[in-house]
Amino acid sequence: MLEILSPAGSPEGVVASVQNGADAVYLGLGDYNARRNAKNLTLEEFAQAAEYCRVRGVKIYLVLNTLVSDREISDAVEQVKRAAALGADAVIIQDIGLMRAVRQAAPSLPIHASTQMSIHNLDGAKMAAAMGAKRVVLARELSRGEIEYICARSPAETEVFAHGSLCMCYSGQCYMSAVIGRRSGNRGLCAQPCRLHYGAEGRSGEYPLSLKDNCLVRFLREIELCGVTCVKIEGRMKRPEYSAIVTGIYSRAARLRRDPTSEEMQILVSAFSRQGFTDGYYTGKLGRRMFGAREDGDRGDRSAFERVRKNYRKNEFQRVPVRFVGGVRAGEPAKIAAADDHGNTAVTLGETPETAFHRELTAAELQTQLHKTGGTPFYCAGVKCSVEPGLSLSTASVNEMRRALLAELTEKRKYRAAREFGEFTPGFRLINREEPPAITVQVTRLSQLSEAMAELKPRVLYVPAEELTGDAAALEPFLRDGEITVAAALPRVIHDGERRKLADMLAAAREKGISDVLTGNLGQIVAAGGGGFAVRGDFGLNIFNSQSLRVVKDLGLKSATLSFELRLEQIRDVSKGIDTEIITYGRLPLMYTENCIIKTGMGVCACDNFSGLKDRQGVSFPVIRAFGCRNTLLNSKKLFMADKRQDTSSIGLWAERLLFTTENAMECLSVMRRYLGVGDYAPGGFTRGLYYKGVE
Repeated sequence: MLEILSPAGSPEGVVASVQNGADAVYLGLGDYNARRNAKNLTLEEFAQAAEYCRVRGVKIYLVLNTLVSDREISDAVEQVKRAAALGADAVIIQDIGLMRAVRQAAPSLPIHASTQMSIHNLDGAKMAAAMGAKRVVLARELSRGEIEYICARSPAETEVFAHGSLCMCYSGQCYMSAVIGRRSGNRGLCAQPCRLHYGAEGRSGEYPLSLKDNCLVRFLREIELCGVTCVKIEGRMKRPEYSAIVTGIYSRAARLRRDPTSEEMQILVSAFSRQGFTDGYYTGKLGRRMFGAREDGDRGDRSAFERVRKNYRKNEFQRVPVRFVGGVRAGEPAKIAAADDHGNTAVTLGETPETAFHRELTAAELQTQLHKTGGTPFYCAGVKCSVEPGLSLSTASVNEMRRALLAELTEKRKYRAAREFGEFTPGFRLINREEPPAITVQVTRLSQLSEAMAELKPRVLYVPAEELTGDAAALEPFLRDGEITVAAALPRVIHDGERRKLADMLAAAREKGISDVLTGNLGQIVAAGGGGFAVRGDFGLNIFNSQSLRVVKDLGLKSATLSFELRLEQIRDVSKGIDTEIITYGRLPLMYTENCIIKTGMGVCACDNFSGLKDRQGVSFPVIRAFGCRNTLLNSKKLFMADKRQDTSSIGLWAERLLFTTENAMECLSVMRRYLGVGDYAPGGFTRGLYYKGVE
C-alpha cells in the first residue's frame, strides 16, 4: 500500500500526523533543511519523536535538503549521525556533496534524493540510485505517464508530491528569493516572491507565478498502480491541525482504496487552498487554471481545526496488529501471550481461576476482552485461546493481563537497532591555481555571435544544443582553428518523452565537430557521456562545496560551475580538484518553469513579443523561451564584475563565464572586450549578485 508521508514542523506536528494515519513523517533538526523558519525540533525532541513513532510503527525521516558550505558540512554530518543513532529511518538530501559525506559517516542509513535535486527523468533516478539513494523524490512537474515510465524502470523507490503548495519553478532551480532578497530557497529561507503581484503586458495585480495547491487525493489508487512507493503531503510551515486534517483524508482514501467524499474535499479546501486546487501537472492540463492566490482573511476553518486538535490529543490511532494466545486451566494461573508485527512477544500470568458458581468463563468472552485495545496503538488481529469448562476468572484480571502485555510490547518497540557508523573525511584542500581565470562565453542565440568575438578567443563557447539542429554557420569562426572549445549547452530539463530530441541535438553537435556538452542536471550526464562527449557541469547542479566537486569529478566531468549563491571568499576556500568556473556577467536565471509564463500572461504563444513581468515597483524581469516551451525568468539587473577582476582572479578559478541572454551581438562584443581589459562598457543599474553579501 502507498506510504503516506506527512509533515511535522514541531513536536505537536508529529502527534497530529501520526494520530491521523501517517505511515511516515518528515521533520527538520536544526538549520540544514528547506524550512528553516519552521519550529523544527531540538535533539531531545527528535529523540522523543523517534521513540513515539517507533512504538506506533511509523517511520521518521530527517530532512537535510539544503546546500551546505564547506564550513557547515561536518556539522551537518554529525547531525545526521546523531539522528541516525536516535532512530531516524532515512535522511532526505539535496546536496550531492553532503550525500557523499553521509555515505561515509552513516553507511547503513537510507538516503532519499530530495525533489530539490530536480530529478525528472529515468536517467536522473538511475544516477541518484548509483550515488547511493534508496528513494528518489520525483520532480512535481511530471505527468502520470512520465511517473509510470520511471517507476517501471527505476532501481530506486519513487516518491511523488501529492498535496500542498506548488512552486512555479522546478525545485532546486529557483534562485529568485536569493538573488533579489538574499533569502535562498536552496538554503531553506525562501521568501516566496512568486506569491506577489506581477504585471504582464499591461495587466497589473495578477499572480502569474502563483500556482494553486496540488491535490492528488482522487488519484491515489492510480498512483499506487504506477508503482509509486510513497506520496508526500507538504506543510511543515503550516499548523499541526492542517497536517492532521489532510493526513486523515489521504490516509482513509489510501487504506480504503476509495475517492474522497464531497465533504472531505470541502474540508481540504477550508483547511488551506489558493482559490481551490490543481492536478495540472499530473493530468497534463497546464495553463491558467493552475494559477491561484491566497485570499485575504482566509486562515482556515477554525472550528474544524479545534475538532481535529481535540481528536489527535485525546485519541490513539490503532495501527499496530497484535495477536493473542491464551489458556485458562484449573489449578494453574491464567496464561496469555501476545506478538506484534515486528516479532516482539510478551507473556504474562494472571490469577488462578476459581470454580464457577454462577457464570463460567467461555473462550468467546475471553476473546472479547482481549479485543478491547482501545486507547493504545494496537488493534487485535486475532485470538486463539482455550478455556476449560466450569471455571471463573474476573474481567478485571483479564483486563490487567491485556494491559500488561501491551505495555511490555510497547517497551520492546521502543528499542532501536544499532547503526553502523564511519568517519567523514573531507580530504586535503588543494592549493588554488595562481594564473588568472580564462574567459568563457555562453549565448542564448547564435545571432549573438560574431567574427569579432571569435577573434577574442574565449576559452570555451557554450551554445544552446537546440540551436545546433538548424543552420549553424555562425559557429564556423569559432571552430575554424581548434583554439576555441565549443560546447553544446543542454536544456536543464529534458523529460523522458523528449529523449529523441536530446539524441537529435547530440547528433547535430557531433556532426558539427563539437565534442563537449554542458549540463546542469544529473539525468543528462549518462546520456552525454555515453555519446562520447566530454561533460561539463553547469550551475543547475548546485555545486556548493568541495565534496560536490569531488562527486562530479568522480562522475567524469571535465569542468564544473559553482553556485552563484556562494560568496567569493567561500569560492576561494573550495578545494578545486577539477577545472572550476563561475558566472561573472549576465542576467542570472531566477526560475526555470514548466508552465509557460508567456502564454499565461498573453493568452497565446508569443515568445518573441513578450516584454516580461513587472513587480509592484515597476521593475522588469525578462522572460525567455526555454526548450520544450518552458521558460526562464531572468533577473532585472545584470551581474557585472569586470571592474572587480582583481577579486575574481585571486580565488583559484579556471574560468569566468559571460552569460548572454537579452544582449545583441554588438553588446556581447563590448562586454567581452571590457572583461579582457578593453573599453569602458558598463551596464546601467547592474548588480554584484551574491558574491560579496552572500545569502542568509
